Amino acid sequence: MNIGLFGGTFDPIHRGHIALAQAAREQCGLHKIYFVPANVPPHKLGQPLSPFIHRFTMLVLAIAEEKSFIPSLLEAELEDGAARKGVPRKPNYTIDTVRRLRESLRPSDRLFLLIGIDAFDDIAKWHEPEALFRECEFVVAGRPGYSLADVANALPEKLRPRAEVTKPFVKQPAKGDLVLPGVTIHLLGDLKQPASATAIREAAAKGKPLGRFVDAPVAEYIRKMGLYK
Repeated sequence: MNIGLFGGTFDPIHRGHIALAQAAREQCGLHKIYFVPANVPPHKLGQPLSPFIHRFTMLVLAIAEEKSFIPSLLEAELEDGAARKGVPRKPNYTIDTVRRLRESLRPSDRLFLLIGIDAFDDIAKWHEPEALFRECEFVVAGRPGYSLADVANALPEKLRPRAEVTKPFVKQPAKGDLVLPGVTIHLLGDLKQPASATAIREAAAKGKPLGRFVDAPVAEYIRKMGLYK
């Protein structure tokens, strides 16, 4: 079985996230996609973040009609009483979440990690990046201006191909599959979904309509709970 894992802050989840998951499901034949809201994302330590319960609820509302999309509490389980006592919580690393999900899968299951190309740009800086490529295949949503060379050069140093290998990639757009020793990346191309969580939060703060970015149940939840004011 082909299983997708889509992690993120989802603050809030929007149509761009849904489009990425739908495209990944179609291109890679994914049977299930687990949406995993991050409890304490390492790259946003110290930054304001909506409470987990709100982000998880919006996620549930957004994917309710998609039977193969599963809201997951994989990272919520890592929360303890530390934050309430004033002690900073430990960040949730993707490799730990992947390994925890792996424990519930069969050895024959293929695991695909869904990610946007902006985040993939920093993949070499992630915790245990080489291990991530051993554990799963990557599904990367691109945007205009990125080439296969950009994708290959973003890989961790130990997995990065030599310059003479990537030279022909410079003129090739980031589409299709990129298979290198120890690395399998499925590139979705540009999904043409301009939704941005930052733009949504700014619009909500000004009381503007959110219908361009999120489905009605999510927009109503944001309004009702007074999020991003």
